[in-house]
Order: sequence, then C-alpha cells, then structure tokens
Amino acid sequence: MNLLPKTREEFAQTDYWNEFFKKRGEKAFEWYGEYLELCDQIHKYIKPADRILMLGCGNSKLSMDMYDTGFRDITNIDISPIAVKKMLELNAKSRPEMKFLQMDATAMTFPDESFSVSLDKGTLDALFADDEPETRAVVENYFKEILRTMRNGGRYVGISLLQEHILNFLLDFLPKHNCMLRIVHCLGVEQANKEKNADDALTLPVFVVVATKFKSLPMPVLEFGFGNDKMQRFTTVSELNSAVSSVQKAALVCNGLARSNIAGHNEVIMDLHRPSEQTPRYTIHILDKPPARGLGKYAAFIVPQGREVEWIFSTPAGRKKLQDSANFQRLAVVTLHRDQVYSTLDEVKQELADSIKNLSPAGLTDQIPYLSLGSDVGKRETLICGFSKISGDFRIEEVEANGKTLRRLIFLSNQFVVQSEALVKTGKKDRKKIDFGYLACQHHLYMSVGVQLATTVQHPKRDVEKDVLVVGLGGGGLCSFLHAALPQARITAVEIDPIMLEVAEQYFELKQDKRFHVVIDDGLDFVERCRNEDIHFDAVLFDVDSKDLSLGMSCPPQSFLATKILQHIKEIIGPKGLFMLNLVCRDESLRTEALNNLHKVFPAVCSYKLEEDINEIIYCANDEKYKTVEQWKKNMGTAGRGLNSAVKETKLASEDALEVAEFLSELKI
Repeated sequence: MNLLPKTREEFAQTDYWNEFFKKRGEKAFEWYGEYLELCDQIHKYIKPADRILMLGCGNSKLSMDMYDTGFRDITNIDISPIAVKKMLELNAKSRPEMKFLQMDATAMTFPDESFSVSLDKGTLDALFADDEPETRAVVENYFKEILRTMRNGGRYVGISLLQEHILNFLLDFLPKHNCMLRIVHCLGVEQANKEKNADDALTLPVFVVVATKFKSLPMPVLEFGFGNDKMQRFTTVSELNSAVSSVQKAALVCNGLARSNIAGHNEVIMDLHRPSEQTPRYTIHILDKPPARGLGKYAAFIVPQGREVEWIFSTPAGRKKLQDSANFQRLAVVTLHRDQVYSTLDEVKQELADSIKNLSPAGLTDQIPYLSLGSDVGKRETLICGFSKISGDFRIEEVEANGKTLRRLIFLSNQFVVQSEALVKTGKKDRKKIDFGYLACQHHLYMSVGVQLATTVQHPKRDVEKDVLVVGLGGGGLCSFLHAALPQARITAVEIDPIMLEVAEQYFELKQDKRFHVVIDDGLDFVERCRNEDIHFDAVLFDVDSKDLSLGMSCPPQSFLATKILQHIKEIIGPKGLFMLNLVCRDESLRTEALNNLHKVFPAVCSYKLEEDINEIIYCANDEKYKTVEQWKKNMGTAGRGLNSAVKETKLASEDALEVAEFLSELKI
C-alpha cells in the first residue's frame, strides 16, 4: 500500500514548473519514461490485439519497443514530416507492419471509431503549454478527434506531468464526454528518473491518465492509484484533483529537502494518508542540523502509539533534543495516529519505506536506519468515542508507556495535547483501579504545592478545614489528588461542561463527598457570584483551556484575566489566600500583558516556568510579605516538603518526587 502525502508547506508551484522546463529544455520529455518503466501500465491497459494510435510519436522509441514485444497494429502520427521520414527510414525493414503518417492530431483524417487505444506520451503537455483561450481550443479539438476516432470501450492512455491547468481541463472535459477517468501515479518512472539524475534533485511526478469511452455514463467514475496498487474510487472531481495535487506538492517539498539543508528554519511537516481516507495515517516532522563531523546522514524515528503526546515528540524543542541525542544531520520523526491499526514495527517500516526515502538528502546511498523506543509500535485502546457541545469530539483511551498503563482524555480538536491522564493499576482479579497519587502534568504538581502553601503554611491550624476552588475539572486528576493528599482541604470544582463530569466519574473514578463537590457552571459567573455573596476561598486555581486554538494563549481564555475577574479573585482569597493559574502562552506580547494585569491587581506575583513545556505557573497573593522572591522560596520550600510528607502520610501510591531545590531556584518575581 502506497501512502498519499499531504504537505503543510507553502511554495510557488508555477515557479517550480518554469524552472523544470527551463533547465531540461528539449530533454524535458525524456522525463516521461521509457518502455521498461512504463510497461506495467502499458500491458495493463493495452493488449496486443488492440488497434493502437500513437499520438505525436516524434522520435520516441516507445512504439518500437511495444512492437518488439508483440503489439503489431500500431499507427504513429506526427505533425512533423521530418520526424515521420526519420522514423520510416529507421523502422521500414525491422518493423514492416508499423505505420508512420504525417498528420495533425487535432484534425485527423481517420474514419470514426478506427482505434481501440490512443496512446499519448507527453503530446498533451506539449500542446497545452499554457492556459490561453487559443491553446484550450486546440486541446479541445485534440480530444474531440481522439474520441471521434475511438471505439466505444476504447481507451485514451496519456502519460503526463499533469500541470494544474491540464489536470483541471481533463477533470472537466472527460467526465462530460462519458469517459471513465482513472489517474495512476507512475512510481517506476519517478524512481528511474531519480536514479538517472542522482545529482539533480529537480524532479516531477509522472502520471498515466486512462480515459475509457462509453456511450453514456449515469454518473462520473473517478479513480486514483499508485502503480499497481488497488484503485481508490472517488465521488467528486475535487477529491481526485486533491489526490493528484497532493502528490505533486509533496514532490516539490521533497525536491527542496533533497537540494538544501533546512537547519535554522522551521520543521517541514508532511501527513501520509491512505488514498481513500481523509484522516492521516502518519505525520512526519523533518528537521536538519548543520553538517558536522561525526553526524550520521539521515535516519527516521518512529514514535510508538501513545507516546506522541510527550514533550520530546510533540514539540519542536523536544524533537530538536531528540535529534541531538540521535546524532543525525537529518531526522524524520514519525508519529502514528489514533483510529488506525498498526500490526508490527516491521510492517510500519515497510509501509513507510518509499515515503521516508523520498525525504532523504540528494545522493544518499546508505541504508536509512529506523530508530524507536523498543521493538513494537506501542499499544493504544480506545475505551469510548464521545462528543461534547463545548469541546467537540473526544476520546478516552488507554496506552502503554514505560511499562505503565495510562488512561487519557483527548480532545480531537487538539489531539497532540493530553487533556487529562491517570495511572491505571491492576489489582486483585485483574481489576483496574485509578491511582490518585499519580499527577500526569508537572504543572499540577506545582499548583498542588501552592495549595499546600495556602492551606497549611498560611493557615497552620490542622484541625480547621481550608476551602479550595478549582476552575476547570477535565478528568478530575488534580482534584482527586488534592482530595486524597490534603485531608484538611475542602474542594469545590467548577466545570462548564456536564459531559466532563460524567467522563471524570465514569472513567477516572472521581467521587464527590462532603469535602469535594463539583458545580456545573461558567467559571466566570461562579467567581462573580462568590464575590457578590461574600464567599471566600483559601486557594483559587485556574486550570481551564481556551477553545479557540488560533490564539497565542491557549490557557486560560483571555476573559479569565480581565481586570474585573482578577479584582473578584483578590477579594475572594482575602489577605492570606493564594491565587494560581496555569498559563500556556506562545505569544510573548500576550504573556507580558497577562503578567502586567496580574501585577496591577495583586501586590505579590511569582512565576515558575516548566523546563520541558510551555506551561508556566503563576502564583498571586495579597500578603505584602511575598513581595520578595526570597520569601516565596522560603515558604514554597516548606510547602513542597509538606506536600511530600502529606503524600507519604496518606499512603498514596505516588511515584512523583518533587524536586524542591530545583523548583525554588527557578522561581521568579
């Protein structure tokens, strides 16, 4: 099975075509392949008994090679009398049955329905050099003549590079004239061209167009395929157009990668699809390093299922670190998509082989090594496919990673980000149970330190319950951890989406009791109501994502940082409370604006940037003593050690250890 590449890169396609033809000049049409590269397709669509019309034979050897392998009824025409004379002299003795006639293919003198096959190797492309009205009229006459002289059930077999205007014309003209249309990507020709032009990365894919004539067709029949693979049938012209264009665009990107090193530039990203499927089967990120001694030339790294959400595989910075450790000048990082089936790592390598090879630097002769984390493709099991009116489609799935079973909530609108994750332990009778001591997200760990600070260091009386407000529930992992680790905490979680509460209870074992309850409400409305009703909390946490992925700040939504809301929070936490938020911001100007807003409202603001993530935890207090970073460090250190002790005292099966010293060194005012 060959995969349909769809690149996300932008390029000037017209400029590339112009460069191709300018560079190759008269030799451009050698690019269409010789008999050996085309014979699979020729023998599939043309039989020895066919009456064959060779359109624009020129000095091509194709009809001669076909004659020598048993195709005897071949009539060659060309508008050039010199070309026809030369071919007659060359073939008169050795191929006496083959005919050569000087004739204009747009005004042929043959009777109607004279041939069963019309074979065109590059003639259409030569005729259709531009998209001017006069040229289109000539091409239209060309095809009218082809169809007039063709029997019903006969086939036009054209070998073409399918420039955009040519493809659009064929997709419009042929179905209207009762032709079944099939387009095949000629992989053999493309590979032969690369081998013959190893030092020249300027290449273009070649296609075979097969149009079968019928008296009438009740509906268009449109198909696409790779070489001898099974054809994929499409229902619309746009789908077929997209399949061809995807191959062409990907080829241009591959050409660029072969001709240059992209070190210092953004990664190149390419999705690989099965031709009949809209969703990708693989995504490849290609990144380069400057040439250096000791570096391998090129390798591919296959990320096992379920591991694609980890920082080292899901972010540009992470993949750069992966490349550094792999020690290759070019690295293709391959991720496997959910809702796809992968059997073995060897089968994945085999399926990817051609695509990975196409992304290699020019002149590479070494075998391409495949790297991974183990000897299998990983395990991913979908427990439920759901839909939320607020967040859209989502999945609950279990994956195997580092010997652990992890249950995850994934929103498909942002499927490389884990919304919630829990560690699944297997108990007696193989019964699965959620480990509440496991915190999947680093930012949850540091928010928990803040809660420990607000509920114990600030309020040291252990027999008094402290109130904690968490806005944003998700799968409930943070709330379940706080509920289990901090017995003195009374937790209120606010979640706008009722579906998320069902998910948390059914799949993440969230349980409400007298110390923990969930309110289904808009977080902003709830905050305002608390302020108006004089309801106070010792700690307030914002861990809510934005549904607008186009913004440079994905957490929290900008409305949660409005001055009015921050003023409400200031009143709710009182003189000794603490406000914490998870800030995820790729736009530095938005980050600066957010921090300025916080500094205007709260006397003391401190931040901690996670090393291997874009998350940043912001701590805000009304207590003047936290104006210095030393005071933050002193109290955060106490809180961190206290949290570790609390985890041990409550006998949570946590495998996380808070590195207090490292954490404190990175705190910033």
